[in-house]
Amino acid sequence: MNSTIHDGSTSYRAAGVDTAAGDLAVSLMKQAVSATHGPEVLGGFGGFAGLYDVSFLTSYTRPLLATSTDGVGTKVAIAQAIDKHDTIGQDLVGMVVDDIVVVGAKPLFMTDYIACGKVVPERIADIVAGIARACSATGTALVGGETAEHPGLLGPDDYDVAGAATGVIEADALLGAHLVEDGDAVIALESSGLHSNGFSLVRHILAQRGVAFTDTSSELGGLVGEVLLEPTRLYTAPLLDLIGRHPGAIHSLSHVTGGGIAANLARVLPAGSWAEVDRSTWSPAPVFRTLSDMAGSSLESAEGTWNLGIGFFAIVKADAVNAVIADLAAGGIPAWQTGTVHTGARDFSGFEQGAKGVDGGAVRLVGSYSH
Repeated sequence: MNSTIHDGSTSYRAAGVDTAAGDLAVSLMKQAVSATHGPEVLGGFGGFAGLYDVSFLTSYTRPLLATSTDGVGTKVAIAQAIDKHDTIGQDLVGMVVDDIVVVGAKPLFMTDYIACGKVVPERIADIVAGIARACSATGTALVGGETAEHPGLLGPDDYDVAGAATGVIEADALLGAHLVEDGDAVIALESSGLHSNGFSLVRHILAQRGVAFTDTSSELGGLVGEVLLEPTRLYTAPLLDLIGRHPGAIHSLSHVTGGGIAANLARVLPAGSWAEVDRSTWSPAPVFRTLSDMAGSSLESAEGTWNLGIGFFAIVKADAVNAVIADLAAGGIPAWQTGTVHTGARDFSGFEQGAKGVDGGAVRLVGSYSH
């Protein structure tokens, strides 16, 4: 019996899959994951399915579940290049959980998936610890996950990460375009940098210039890979707090991710409405300017790819602008008014419309960036 088990395990290892390494990775990540668990999480650690007690939903009149799934994209290539894996997990949570808060929902739980060419336990533990820390910061339980070893499909140092999360909101508290009114203010929330979008362009620019992620760049302000790995800012906790402090004042939210600035704002405005985002109200961070200079292109040409300093938009009642901006600043997020929503008829030439298949509003950027 023992011989048969040993031979089978050896054969699988010879094929490139090391189950013992996987077990060690699970052991190393256990403490970080368990720290995200409250009394709602049942069954402990390591089950086939994560269990989450939702009996509290009986207190809701009409609970709606919100769900989101995403990955980090090619930003993982930079983490792999400089062998730094402790921040990419925050990027994953930012991409997944911060999509849930767009509708005003409170996140409940998340699962993750890591595919790799070879399980290096310490590397996997670093990735998951980053996910767990960010889950804790957003009030999300990390209830399960999977690490899959794919030799031959991925190189020994290659991996990709993805995740899915679920949240809940009372139906009559749902945020969205249906609440937006003529005269609402468009509030921009500052990003921490590139976040997790547009890295294929970043990598292309650096390759064209012969710049390696392991190089030190005075233009970028340090080790190239470390500068580019600045983790995605997490907006969930401050935004949930904001919604609670200003009932009825927050009408719509937009997460500025793939597709850029105008397209993501247009998705959360009602059809027939429009807004102009005034570039002069902010100055894109040096990382955006430096990369644009390296590419020999303008900041304006990257508006559909990078967030250029805006990680989120909040559409709020005009009389709540000052209070909302002050509360966001108190929560550590610089914010400013960058436009106004209008519903009057106009020519939409030059406006972005119909992003992601949504029959939303129309948005364009105007003016010149501040310096």
